[in-house]
This record gives sequence, C-alpha cells and structure tokens, in this order.
Amino acid sequence: MSGGHVAAIFENGAARSIPGHTMRDLISRSEAEGIPLAELAQSLATRLAQPATPIIPIHPCEVWGCGCTYETSATFRDGEQGTRDGMYAQVYRDPRPEIFFKGTSRVCVGPDQAAGIRSDSRFTAPEPEFALVLGKQGTILGYTLANDVSAWDIERENPLYLPQSKTYDACCALGPYILTPDEIPDPYALRMTCSIARNGATRFEGETSTARLNRRFEGLVEYLFRSNSVPSSSVVLTGTGIIVTEEAALADGDVVSIRVAEFGELRNTMRVV
Repeated sequence: MSGGHVAAIFENGAARSIPGHTMRDLISRSEAEGIPLAELAQSLATRLAQPATPIIPIHPCEVWGCGCTYETSATFRDGEQGTRDGMYAQVYRDPRPEIFFKGTSRVCVGPDQAAGIRSDSRFTAPEPEFALVLGKQGTILGYTLANDVSAWDIERENPLYLPQSKTYDACCALGPYILTPDEIPDPYALRMTCSIARNGATRFEGETSTARLNRRFEGLVEYLFRSNSVPSSSVVLTGTGIIVTEEAALADGDVVSIRVAEFGELRNTMRVV
C-alpha cells in the first residue's frame, strides 16, 4: 500500500507489513537494487501476520486508460451514435489503441471507499477493468482490478468531452490487491463479474473474460510509452468488456462490486461529487 499507507503482503486474510515502505517506495527500491518486487517484499515483511483489511494497493503516480479494447464496448458506443460500423469500431480495429489520461492518485480510491458520480451527469456507469501496475520503462510489475467510472452521457454529447467524462474526483477505484505476474499464469483467461445494488436489490449483473480482449498488454504499454516518459508506479486500465445500460445508471448510494476470483472483490459505494 502507498501514499502514507504501509505496504503489506496479504495471505489468507492476514497481512505481514513491510515497515517503512509504501508500495511506491517498494517499487523504487526494487528497481534501484535490481531485486524482483515479490522477492524484496518477502525479505522485508514482518514474520508475524495480523488480521487486516486491504485498502488502496497503490497510490499511482499516473493512471492511464484504454478504450474499445473489447468488441462489446465498441459496438455499444457506435450503437449510441446510430451507426453499426463507425468511429468506435475503427478504434477497435486499428493498430493504434485509444489511450487517455485518467488522472493521478488524487482521483483514486480503494476498496470500500466512496467512488464518484459527476454532479452534472445523468448517466454515470462503472467500467470494470483489469489494470497493470508499471515499473520503469513500462515493465509490468503486477495486476489489480479497477473501476474506470465514466459519465457516458457527457461523452455521448460530444466525443471530445471524453476528458470530462473520465476525470473528476474519486473517478478511479483500485484494488483490493496487487498480484505479481508469477501469481497469474495466464492474465488472458480471467472471468470478471460486475454487479450494481441499490437498497440491497440487484439492479445490474454482467460478466466478461479477459480472453475477449482485442489487445495485448505489452502492445498497449508500447504505444503509451511512445514519446511519453510515464513514471514508474503508474497504472494502466486496459478497457472494459462489461456494458452497463442507461436503465442501470448509477445513483448516490449504489454499491458496485467487481470480482475476479484470483483477486477477490473491489467494492465501492457511489457518491455524487
């Protein structure tokens, strides 16, 4: 964990803290000393494990998002524009991916924290995503879950409004854990689910698999780093394959749950900001 939060290794619901280190400190030291991140964490962690609840796993230097990496996303967005093979289908097919700046740690929250709904939006939706934690020069150090909360009605008004639909207070949830690549033998074979509950009743359920991604992670990172020196300890959101329709637009107090079995659940209550 980072940004004033002590990093820790979680095992069976208990945590072994890494004294004196945030997650960003740990990444910096790993790179400076040439020691793999998981190996360094194990060597520095306390032996005694204590019950603990995960909070935000990293306060990233920067967060970048990717769009139209799943066919479902491109098809839905073109459908909103009244076309079957329009701009978003082109983004899905073209070699160069859609990449946008989501924000910094300022806009990020962790599990069980309030995530944001824009006050000037009538259709804000969760975007459940698989996320990459980057080291220097784009090395993929780990994975986590993310909610790229987005005001779809603002983007619908004009595609050039994308930055306002994507970037605002508490617009990005991360967690609950970071898993290193050795813990995820095949990151393209993960089942992801998302649900929205209001007053205890389920309003939406959806699922996808990272097998449906139309991009490779290394390709997204390579394009991101073209003439763009993204700092270590940044996060890349790899796009959503779960589409929430306007009938399930988020409202204040809704609870969004994103789950991948290997990671557990990223759960956030939504608040108008």
